Formats: sequence, C-alpha cells, structure tokens
Amino acid sequence: MSATAERRMRLLNPGPVTLTERVRGALQRPDLCHREPEFYALAMEVRGRIERIYEGCAGRFVAILLTGSGTSAVEAMVGSMVPKDGHALVVANGVYGDRMAAMLTAQGKRFTTVGAEWIAPMDLAGVERALSADASITHVLAVQHETTTGRDNDVAALGALCKRFDKPMLLDGVSSFAGEPIDFEGWNLEAVAATANKCVHGVPGISFVVARESAFAARPSGATSVYLDLWRHWKEQRTGASPFTQSVHCMYALQEALKELEDEGGWRARCATYARRASAVREVLAELGVTYFLADGATASSSILTAFAVPAWTTYDALHDGLKERGFIIYAGQGPYAGKMFRIAVMGALGEQDMTELEQGLRALLARPG
Repeated sequence: MSATAERRMRLLNPGPVTLTERVRGALQRPDLCHREPEFYALAMEVRGRIERIYEGCAGRFVAILLTGSGTSAVEAMVGSMVPKDGHALVVANGVYGDRMAAMLTAQGKRFTTVGAEWIAPMDLAGVERALSADASITHVLAVQHETTTGRDNDVAALGALCKRFDKPMLLDGVSSFAGEPIDFEGWNLEAVAATANKCVHGVPGISFVVARESAFAARPSGATSVYLDLWRHWKEQRTGASPFTQSVHCMYALQEALKELEDEGGWRARCATYARRASAVREVLAELGVTYFLADGATASSSILTAFAVPAWTTYDALHDGLKERGFIIYAGQGPYAGKMFRIAVMGALGEQDMTELEQGLRALLARPG
C-alpha cells in the first residue's frame, strides 16, 4: 500500500465524512444478528434519537431505517409517499432534483418539473403558477441543500407555498439533515430523506426517512419496489424488527454518532461549527482571488459546502492532487461544470490543526504565479 493510501485523509467531499475515533470504535463492537432482541433495542434507540434531533418532530413523525445510501432513502420516500395515481411537482435546480424526476420516471408516476438552471435559485414563481393552475398535484418534491453547487435552497419560502396550497412536501435532506434548520410543520413536510454519513457523522450504509406517521394510516403505499416500500418497513420497525437484513455495525456507528451529536449540543451547535469552518475557508480563498462559483454565493451557499470557480492560473486536477498529497480530499464539479468548479465541504472530524493545514495548502497551491 502506498504512503498516500496509508495517510489519514481529511475528507472535504460532501460525504462520507472523516470519522471521530469514537464513531470508528463503534464498528468494533461484537457481531449481532439483526433478528435478535438486542438489535431490536438498538434500532429502537437509534430511531428515537433521530426523531428527537429537531423540535416538533417526535410524536408526529417516525424514523424509518434502511440499509442503503442516501439515494435509497430518497427513492423509498418518492416511491412510497407519492401515490401510484398521484401527481408530483418536482422543484429542481441541480443533479439531485433531476434525480427525483428520474426516479418518478422509473416508477411510472405522473409528475411535472419546475426547473431552473443549476446555478440559479429554485423557481418559486413557477411553483406558484403550477400549484395555482393544477389542483391534481398531490406532492411537492424538493432538495434542501443542492450539493451540485452548494446552494442552500429557500425551502422556507417553498414550504409557505405548500402550506398555502395545502400540498405536502417531500424533502431530500440527505446533505442537510442535522446541519441545517428543518421546520417540519412550517414547511408542510410529509417526509424527509436523510443519511448517516453526512451531517450526522456516521458511516455509509444506513439511511432513513423521517415521515409523518398519520400518512401510513391515511392511504396505501405507492411503492413500486419490494425493498423500498416504507409502509412495510414502518409496520415491522414499530417493534425494532426489519423486513430485510440491516447493516448491524453501521447501526452501531450511527448510534454512537447520534450520541456524539447530542453531546456536542445538537444540530444548532453543528450548524454553527460548519459556519465557522466555512467562513475560514471562504476568507482564505477570497484573499487569494478565488471567487464563488454561484453569482450569489455569499448569501446562497450552505455552510456545509461551498462551490468555488477554478481560477485561470491552475486546474482542478492540480488543486485536487496537491491537496491530496497534503492529506485532503476535495470534490469536482458535475456535468457541464467538471473542471470549472471545486467544492469544499466542512463536515466531519476536522480539528483546528486540520483547518490550519488546509489553509496552508490552499495558500501554497492557489497563489497567483508571480
């Protein structure tokens, strides 16, 4: 194995994150069968901790656990919560909004897309027009933190429209849950999809949907999948069981990550930590003449992740490889922005020394020639 592979890498990509030793240690716990009462107790504890992260959630919403990535949680949410004869309104301005539309296409469900350029905010005026014109719309689907560009979408304004037109929202919170505000009642949320390995700081392998429990009694499942049917998972998980094999050791790590989140002061404290880290990175890059990729980046970017334009005097590959040699991993742009953008996320176990070394690396690699 090379020295680079053995070196501790600080992950500045939007998940998975750099783990704390506390969470990594949880992976060493004893083997356990997912059909034993000890696992049922573990799963029930994890579900309860997830439900208590945000005020106003516990008692109305239930956490449903899935072994799979964040995308599996989104697909389970979209597939199960949108009725087979429903009509979804997808609000898209990036890869992950487009992905929800692709899921609906694969499921054979009716949907309308209100799209915007990937570098633009959500088209709220278009949403209002669509909701005014078509009463058949049953759900509004959106992404909170669109990591394509690092945009923190104005979900509060979208939620106000959902309340006004009495349309439930299904939210992709994969890259925002536990790191950004989520107003379950104010945004008229029916469900939020999320994952362990981003702002919660767990490991990849467990994702979850936090869904309004009353929805399960109100109508049948819309699922077109056996594995991703939330109704089936909800029914069995009420006792801690699961219809399919769960990733036991990933669940141990998620349990520890949730405890760690609580010990650190919850989502508000984590959000503040991200804001401090993001501010430090942005200040250094501004000094170096590196600009936000988004024209409104100073106000529109999430503290979790910021997208920057690759400056003319270097390339993405040179920056990526130079930082990797220093023990940091950054993220490239997607689609038409490959080579034009780099993204820096600030989740995970990053200490003051890590941030100092990152600043030193950025200054060394992004200084203008001459």
